[in-house]
Amino acid sequence: MQLTDSREINTARATVWAALLSAEVLKECVPGCKEMSGTPEDGFEATVVQKVGPVKATFKGAVSFSDIVAGEALTLTGEGKGGAAGFAKGGAKVTLEDLPEGGTRLSYDVEAKVGGKLAQLGSRIIDGFAKKMADQFFENFQNAVEGPSEAEDAEEQAGDQAGDQADEQTGEKKGWFKKVLGS
Repeated sequence: MQLTDSREINTARATVWAALLSAEVLKECVPGCKEMSGTPEDGFEATVVQKVGPVKATFKGAVSFSDIVAGEALTLTGEGKGGAAGFAKGGAKVTLEDLPEGGTRLSYDVEAKVGGKLAQLGSRIIDGFAKKMADQFFENFQNAVEGPSEAEDAEEQAGDQAGDQADEQTGEKKGWFKKVLGS
C-alpha cells in the first residue's frame, strides 16, 4: 500500500520539526498507541493496539529515523509484531516547506506491508485501514501542533469552559504541544 498526501499546518516549520521528533507528540498522534519511549537518535519503542476487521492485536515494535535533513526532511521506518495476528511494517518519507502565507506544508509518502493473519484479510481491507491510519495520524499531528480547529474549539468550549486554550497575551489558540513549548 502506498499513499502520498500533504497537510498545511498553521505554525512555524521549527515547531513542526520539533513535534516530529518528540516521543510524547508521536504517542498522542498514533492511533491506538499505549506506550512510546526512546529518542530520535536511538529510535522509539512503541506498543500499539489495533483492530483490523475481525483481527485485534497488540503490536510491539520500533520506529527509527533516517535520511535526516534538519528542519526539512526525514524518513520514519517502523516494524511491529502482533503475535498470531502477524506483522506490520512500513515507512513514511516526510518533507517540510514554508508556505508563502506563513505556516508549513508537511508532505508525506507512506508505504506499508502486512503479513500473517492480517494479510489474509485482503488488500482492499488492508489498504483502506492503512489509509485511514495514516490520515488519522497526520490529522492528530496537525491538531497537536496547531491546536483545534474553530469548530472543534467551539464544541470544546461549549462542553467544558475550563478547557479554554486562549493565550491571554495574543488571543491565539494553542494546541497542547505549543503550550508545552510556550510559544
